Amino acid sequence: MDQIIVEAAPRETRGKNAARRLRVIGIVPAVLYGGKGGPQALQVNTKHLSAILRSATGHNTILTVKTQDGEHSAIVKEYQVDPVKGTLLHLDLLRVAMDVLMRVKVPVHTFGEPQGVKLQGGIFEMVTREVEIECLPADIPTEFRMDISALMMGMQLHASDIQLDPQKMKLMTDPLRVLAHVVALRVEEEKPVEAVAA
Repeated sequence: MDQIIVEAAPRETRGKNAARRLRVIGIVPAVLYGGKGGPQALQVNTKHLSAILRSATGHNTILTVKTQDGEHSAIVKEYQVDPVKGTLLHLDLLRVAMDVLMRVKVPVHTFGEPQGVKLQGGIFEMVTREVEIECLPADIPTEFRMDISALMMGMQLHASDIQLDPQKMKLMTDPLRVLAHVVALRVEEEKPVEAVAA
């Protein structure tokens, strides 16, 4: 696994105005917490972190955060994005121990065309787009890919259908949780038009 290094400087100033000034120069405020150390107010490069979040591993990417007191393995726990501009506003970085199990959410992606759509005129619906698993940081998968070609009308894909390595990871989401299904097209019955009183 390639090491992704994030240089982080201590954040001396607090408050909305200080954070706004940082964002103008391409820096995003962040907090590093969890593990053995206390919380640290930091500032990191916006472009670098945005590229990491847009990568295949996304928010589950294991980072090496370099601070004044050393290097910390961490993942992005939470992040805020400007709803209009789409720019990063703030990051929460969680320290992780590479030998300690952790819970993460992993996206589920499907491929293929369901038989129930092709042959029976059904509609494919994705119900749940991510599942939670427990594993070591180094074993976090990028995604789970599931073939939906065999789905017929009325059939469902459940969390328990995901192929995962039981030696490395454990499914924390309810195994019966529906991920996707093929359903009949619902046609709403037209209500009779009531006579309008003159």
